[in-house]
Amino acid sequence: MGKRKNNKKYHKIIEAATKVFAKKGFYKAKISEIAREAEVADGTIYIYFENKDDILICLFEEQMKAVLDNMVIRISEEDDPVKKLEKFALAHLQLVEQNKNMAEIIQVEVRQSSKFMKEYRNEPFVQYLELIADIIRQGQKEGLFRKEIIPGVAKRAFFGALDEMSRFWVLSSRRQYDIKTAAQQISGYFLDGIKA
Repeated sequence: MGKRKNNKKYHKIIEAATKVFAKKGFYKAKISEIAREAEVADGTIYIYFENKDDILICLFEEQMKAVLDNMVIRISEEDDPVKKLEKFALAHLQLVEQNKNMAEIIQVEVRQSSKFMKEYRNEPFVQYLELIADIIRQGQKEGLFRKEIIPGVAKRAFFGALDEMSRFWVLSSRRQYDIKTAAQQISGYFLDGIKA
């Protein structure tokens, strides 16, 4: 697995799959279309991936690792847990806007793969959610957030609000507000509910 990720063809296939899945949808996309987009033979795909689900999972892993690394850098620039949550919300929504194809795949296509939803545990995604829980714990320790807030529940509630806004933007062509406003609103509602 490690060797294939350092291979140029592997990355070409991942990039091609991103385009094909975003354009046609996961179920309608064919391996042959991904191969054509990547400019490789159909059989080459199977050197790197077991099947279409494997491509989707690898694509998600690659994206989540990049998102996680980006978020760690962004929130480490702040000491205040309130500012960290605000920065988290803004950075999350900016990523959606900056990479629409990937956002569509994560918001729509990944959730249609029963193999992905039932059998797969993505560690970078677990770590991404845990960043939120760590911010909550820090705020509790500093007396800024209420002690009775359960970080495991709060992290899912906060992510859920961001995720729903992302899904709405991916599926709708109508936006009545910009990303900064949406991030401020979501983090504001959330912070109002957890502040001590």
